[in-house]
Amino acid sequence: MDWLQALVLGIIQGLTEYLPVSSSGHLAIGSALFGVQGEDNLTFTVMVHVATVLSTLVILWKEIDWILKGLFKFEMNAETKYFLNIVVSMIPVGIVGVFFKDYVEKIFGSGLLIVGCCLLLTAALLTFSYFAKPRQRENISMKDAFIIGLAQAAAVLPGLSRSGSTIATGILLGNKKEKLAQFSFLMVIPPILGEALLDVLKAVKGEEAFGDIETLPLIVGFVAAFVSGCIACKWMINIVKRGKLVWFGVYCAIAGAVTIACSLL
Repeated sequence: MDWLQALVLGIIQGLTEYLPVSSSGHLAIGSALFGVQGEDNLTFTVMVHVATVLSTLVILWKEIDWILKGLFKFEMNAETKYFLNIVVSMIPVGIVGVFFKDYVEKIFGSGLLIVGCCLLLTAALLTFSYFAKPRQRENISMKDAFIIGLAQAAAVLPGLSRSGSTIATGILLGNKKEKLAQFSFLMVIPPILGEALLDVLKAVKGEEAFGDIETLPLIVGFVAAFVSGCIACKWMINIVKRGKLVWFGVYCAIAGAVTIACSLL
């Protein structure tokens, strides 16, 4: 992988981690176009995922600071309840990530056909959530947090957007759009870090190998993912507030159809 490929793949990772179009799906498509396997290079994958987590910490630092200050009051306040909801939302993806991720990937693989089909599923979910008009509740309940967590766990499939699935599911459950993007991005921090940690542990145990990648592409990919992640995170929050997710549904439908067609050629 050269620095230019790392730049493009880093930008793709940073943007699509937050935009509801599937980062794993787009990395698979981008790598196929380049003729490289950037998403399979363990070192590169871990670095760009950590970069996107850092971008979340930067953009949502006020909210994170609010939660931490509330937690250290050691009482059942709004901040503690919010934190508990994040913990509850992590249960499904934690179970899938630890016990079933490799099994799911083995069954479905990361071929372009499954990516295209999951992009179409993302498109359907985003479109349905746009036209649905459930009564909106002020706060995200623990039950809703768990269901949103189930949506995040399903997004282990390549092409099924993590942010798209969680935000659309939250909207269908009747939660306010203003709060969903923030919750969706905060709840994704522990799973992304956990996934990166599991990859590193596999490499240490010899189950996987760290990729042989030069320092420059690694740095370029990290910076590209961080900067594009900051832009996408802030942009996405504003988009969700305005309720314009349907256009991402249109994009995913087109991208999914094209990807399926290319996979069958």
